[in-house]
Amino acid sequence: MTLLLASSTPARGLTIGVFLAVLAVTLGVTFWAARRIRSASDFWSAGRGISGVQNGMAIAGEFLSAAAFLGVAGLMFLSGFDGYLTGIAALLSFVPLLLLLAERMRNAGRYTMADVLALRLPAGRVRVVSAISTVCIAALYVVAQSVAAGSLFEALVGISYWAGVLIAGAAILAYVILGGMIATTWVQIIKATLLLVGVATIAIWVLSKFGFDPIRLLNRAAAKSGKGAAYGGPGLLFPNRLDEISTALAFALGTCGLPHIMMRFLTVPDARHARRSIGWAVALIGVFYVFVAVIGLGGRAILGASGLKLGGKSGNLIAPYLAQHLGGGPGSTGGDIFFAVITAVAFTTILAVVAGVVLAGSGAVAHDVYSGVWRHGEASEREQLVAGRLAVLAIAVAGVILALLAGKDFNVQLLTGLTFSVAASANFPSLLLALTWRRFNTTGAVVGIASGLVAAIVLIILSPQVWSGPASAAPFPLGNPAIVSIPIGFLGCLLGTLIGGRDRVGVERFNEVRVRAATGIGAEAGRSGQSEPEPAGMR
Repeated sequence: MTLLLASSTPARGLTIGVFLAVLAVTLGVTFWAARRIRSASDFWSAGRGISGVQNGMAIAGEFLSAAAFLGVAGLMFLSGFDGYLTGIAALLSFVPLLLLLAERMRNAGRYTMADVLALRLPAGRVRVVSAISTVCIAALYVVAQSVAAGSLFEALVGISYWAGVLIAGAAILAYVILGGMIATTWVQIIKATLLLVGVATIAIWVLSKFGFDPIRLLNRAAAKSGKGAAYGGPGLLFPNRLDEISTALAFALGTCGLPHIMMRFLTVPDARHARRSIGWAVALIGVFYVFVAVIGLGGRAILGASGLKLGGKSGNLIAPYLAQHLGGGPGSTGGDIFFAVITAVAFTTILAVVAGVVLAGSGAVAHDVYSGVWRHGEASEREQLVAGRLAVLAIAVAGVILALLAGKDFNVQLLTGLTFSVAASANFPSLLLALTWRRFNTTGAVVGIASGLVAAIVLIILSPQVWSGPASAAPFPLGNPAIVSIPIGFLGCLLGTLIGGRDRVGVERFNEVRVRAATGIGAEAGRSGQSEPEPAGMR
C-alpha cells in the first residue's frame, strides 16, 4: 500500500490537469456539434455524412474501450496467453461482421438495429423487445466502463470510487445530450488517436529495453511470473477449457449484436463507405492489440512482483504504472508526465465509449418505442430529440447506480465479455435471420430476442463471477454463458417461427429487404437537410 501511495501521489495534480485539458477539448467539440443538430437524423446518424475513414476510426474508438486497454493489459500481466484470448477473439469478430451484416445493416436500417427488423417485420412488439435488449446491453456496458472510471479515479487521482463514477456519468451526459452522434463520432476519433499514440509509445519503449526482441520479452515475463512455461500457454485464467471457448465465442460474435457498433454503419453515405469503415477499424484495432500484448508482458517483465501491488487484484491499473516506471519512476518529471498522460487518455477512453453506448440506448427508447410504437411513427423531430435526451439521462443514471453496487474488483475486460454474451445471444440471431431466412417471422424475432436475453442475463447472475456465495457453489459453472445462451437465442428464433406459422407480410417483404440489403436500392441517401423516407415498419 505504501508503494501504491508513493507512486500515485506526486502525479495526481498533473493527472487531473491533463485530464481536464483533454475533457475541455472534447467538450468543445461537443458544443460545436450541438449547433449542427437540426433533426433526429443528425442526432442519431450524423445525417449519414460520416466518411468511411472517419467512421472506421470512430468504430475503433468505440471498440477500444477501457476494457480493451486496461483490462487486456491486466489479464496479460496476470495470466499470459490466456489473458490475450479475449483480444484475439474481439479482433476476429469483424470477420462475421463484414461478411454477414455490415453492408446489409447500412442498406436496410435508418437509425437503429430495430429499423432493420422493422423493415422486414413491421409489428410494434418487435421494436419493443429489440429496444429492451438494447437498453439492457447499454446499461451493462455503462457498468463495465464506470467500474473502470471509478477504479482509476480512486487509485490514480485520490478521488473516492463513488465520486469517480459520478464524474464520469456527468461528462457522458454532456457528450450525448448536447452533441449526439456528431459529437460522439469526433470524440471517438480524438480518443482513438490519443489511445493509439499512447499504447504505441509504451510498447515501443518496452521493446527497446529487450532489443526489440519479442521472444526475449516473453521469456523474461514468463520467468518473472513464477509460472514458467505455463505463462505462455492456456490454462492460467481459464482452467476450464469450456469456459475459455465460451468467453472467446462471446467476443467473436458479440460485436455483431452490439447496438453502438451496429449503429455506426448507419452514419455513412453508402455501402462502399461501410466496407471501408471495417477495413480501417480492423487495421487500427489489430495494431492496438499487438501493442497491448507488449504492454501486458512488459508489465510482468519489468515490474515483476511489485506489479501485483500496483495493478490491483484485477490487473486493471498495470498500464499507467508501467508508463510511470518507464518515464523514470514516481516523483520524477518524466514519470509523472507519462503517468498523467496515459491516465488521462484512459479516462477519456471510458467517457467516449460510454457516450456511444448510451446514444444507442437512447435511440432504442425514443426512436423505436416512443416514436415507432407509441406514436405510430407520427412523432415530430423535436419530440424524438426530447425523448432521446430523457432516455440518455435514464440509462446513464441506471448504469451509474449499478456500477456503484458492483464495486471495483472486477477485471473490466471480463465484465465487458458478459455484455458481449448478451449481445451475441439476444440481437445477433434475430438480426442475421431477418436478413437471410425467408420464413422468419415476427413471433420468431420476439421469442428469439427474449429467450437469448433472458438466458444470458440469468446465467450471468448464476455464474461464479456474479454469484453472491462462494464461486465454487455457483449454480452455473462457466464465467461467461455464451456457449449456452447463443444457441438458446437461435433456438428461440426457430421455435418462435414455427409456432407463429406463415407470415405472409414477412415473406413478401423478404425479397424487398434482400434486394435493398444487397444493393442499397431504396435505402435513404440521408444527408442532413435531405428528406428521408420512413422505414416500412413505421408507416
